[in-house]
Amino acid sequence: MRKKLFLVLAIFFLSFILVACGGNDNGERTVEDTPEEELREFTVEDLSQYDGRDGRDAYIAVDGYVYDVTDSSFWRDGSHQGRVTAGADLTEEMDNNTRHGREMLDRVPKIGILLAEEDSNDTNDELDSGSGY
Repeated sequence: MRKKLFLVLAIFFLSFILVACGGNDNGERTVEDTPEEELREFTVEDLSQYDGRDGRDAYIAVDGYVYDVTDSSFWRDGSHQGRVTAGADLTEEMDNNTRHGREMLDRVPKIGILLAEEDSNDTNDELDSGSGY
């Protein structure tokens, strides 16, 4: 009788530890994002440099945020199952995706903000007009 009780308690305790360390309610692993004030700013051109090819990191943008998918097992050589590629704003593709939604982004770190085209152009205009060269 004692052995059975001990075994039940051990299984319960082990289950409790596994659930506590296991992630969110769906059993999926979530990652810690960069704090909002530390997010890097990316232009579309900057983002395109992170295409995941030839050993480069793989970044994607969705809804104005940049995510690092480099270490995701679903992204290989900058490609997500041959459907989309890294280094781009994939908001439209995500909107049209019927297989899964934005909750999948909880699995990869949010590392930056994608600047709107006019924001990046304003920065370039300021640099050009004040340089005198």
